[in-house]
Amino acid sequence: MQPDWPIQTERLVLRPYEERDFAGLHELYSNPEVVRWLYNEPNTPEESRTKLARKIAGSTLTEEGGLAAAVDLRAGTYVGDAVIFYSEPAEHRSLELGFSFLPAYQGRGYATEAARALVDWAFGAGFHRVYGRLEARNTASARVLEKLGMRREALLVENEWVKGEWQSELVYAILDREWR
Repeated sequence: MQPDWPIQTERLVLRPYEERDFAGLHELYSNPEVVRWLYNEPNTPEESRTKLARKIAGSTLTEEGGLAAAVDLRAGTYVGDAVIFYSEPAEHRSLELGFSFLPAYQGRGYATEAARALVDWAFGAGFHRVYGRLEARNTASARVLEKLGMRREALLVENEWVKGEWQSELVYAILDREWR
């Protein structure tokens, strides 16, 4: 299952990843500020090549792999990454949403705009629930999920040992009937 690529919003174009996206993707995921609240450390060039290959293969949503979208400004500049994927059995019709944006393009509403487009696609495709999980100190991502109308469902206190410390996790979600 896949969107009718590209997905266009007022200011953005979400499209499948291509080989030409290596520089932008590596800049994004090799940045310590971007990966601060993610599970991984900054990517090496080799790790970014592997990640790009997965994202190129991810233009279609399957149970084995998520749907990955390169996010460009309408002028063609790569600004970020948005994903939606199964992290529960498919019969639950529930998808997890994720996004990361280059620091120079954060704080401008691009993450909300891109995430809104993916959530809209998911509900249009018949999914029942979309949710986001994030490190509890990641207030910028929490704001994006709240702007989408998601409700905070859970705070899991110090539930994961990540990067040498106990981290807490927030879960936000919205149902298809709430999205309409």
